[in-house]
Amino acid sequence: MDSSPLTHLPQDTLHLIFSHLPLRQIFICRSLSTFFNETLTSPSFTNLISLSKPPLHLIALRHRHVSPQPYLHVFDPDLRQWLRFPFDFLPFRSAIPVASSPGLVYLWAESNTESGTKSLVICNPLTRRYKVLPQLGSAWSRHGTILVGLGGRVLVLTELAALYLSGSNLGVGFDSWLKFSSNLASKPRSPILVGDTVFALCDTGSPWRSQWKLFSCTVPEHGSLQRWSWNWNRLEKDEWRDVFDILKRPRLVRGEGNQVLMVGGLKSSYSLNASCSTILILRLDLGTMEWDEAGRMPHDMFLTFQESSKFKVFGGGNLVCFSGRRVRRLAMWEASSALGHWRWVEGAPGYGDGLVRGFVFEARLTTGLDI
Repeated sequence: MDSSPLTHLPQDTLHLIFSHLPLRQIFICRSLSTFFNETLTSPSFTNLISLSKPPLHLIALRHRHVSPQPYLHVFDPDLRQWLRFPFDFLPFRSAIPVASSPGLVYLWAESNTESGTKSLVICNPLTRRYKVLPQLGSAWSRHGTILVGLGGRVLVLTELAALYLSGSNLGVGFDSWLKFSSNLASKPRSPILVGDTVFALCDTGSPWRSQWKLFSCTVPEHGSLQRWSWNWNRLEKDEWRDVFDILKRPRLVRGEGNQVLMVGGLKSSYSLNASCSTILILRLDLGTMEWDEAGRMPHDMFLTFQESSKFKVFGGGNLVCFSGRRVRRLAMWEASSALGHWRWVEGAPGYGDGLVRGFVFEARLTTGLDI
C-alpha cells in the first residue's frame, strides 16, 4: 500500500470517495489494510457518513461463557453470513454482550484486577469506542435483566428492584443510578422496553396451574423521577382471555414500532398438561390494543424443537429467532409477508448444548451518545 496512488490522495478526497459505498462495503474495505482501517475509522469520516447510511439489522448472540478472545457474533440476514466484531479494544478480562440500542452494545465486563468486579459497559464495536457506566454490585450482573432505549435510557430489572440510568438523570449525567422497588407479585418474565413503557408477563395462577397476564409500567420524564414510584398496571380485556389460555410458557419480544410480540407453544387443548402442536407468534398493536396472529412455525420445523427439552426465543422488530437444546441450528421468523417467512440459520457458534440467546443489533457508525 505504500506505493499505491491512493495513499497520496488528500484525506477529504478519500473520505468523499468512500462515502458513496454502502455500509457493508465500508466494513470490507476497513479490513484490507492498516491504511484503509485508519482512514475509514477516523472520526472525521464517521461524522461525514453518520446520517447518510442506513443501519444494518443483525442478530447478535448473547453467550455466558468467558472467552480469552471475546467477540460479538452476529448474523447478517441479508447476506446469510455469520460475522464477528472483536472486543479487543476493551481493557477488560471478559466481555459478555447482553443488550443493544441503535448503534450501541451493552455488556458485562470483568475487570483485570484480582477482585474480578463486573461493570456494565456501553460500546460501539464498529467505531471501537466505549464508556463504563457507574459501578453496580455483582448480584445485578447475575440476576438483572438489562433493558435499554433511546436517549441513553438503561434499566436493570430484577424480581424485587429496578435500577434506572439516563444521560439526563436529573441533569447529572452518567454518574448515578436511581433505585426503585419493582412492586410486582412474582418474577417478571421476558420484560421489554417499548418507548418509555416496560412490558412484562407475570404468572398470577396457582402452584398447580400457571395463569399468565400482561403488565406494564410507564417510566416518566427525567424531572419527575424523584416523585415517582414503580407501579405495574395489569393489562387485560374480556376478549383477551383465550389469547393467554392457548399459549404454553409465553415470552415477550419487542415488535416493530408500537407493537409487542408474544411467543409460546400452541396448546392442543385446554387441559392442564396439554401438548403443543406448534409455536405461535401473536402480535399486539398498542394503538388499538388488539391481537392478531403474526406467524406459526411449520410442522416439520416444530418437530425438531418438540424433541428438545428446552428452547429460547430472542430477537426484535421483524426478526425472531429460536434456539433449542441439542438443536444445532437456529430457526428464524421474518415478518416479510402476512404470516411471515420461516427458515433455518446454519452455522451458529454453539456453546455446549447448542442453547443460545441473543438480541437484534442495529449496526451504525454513530454512537447515539457522546462516548
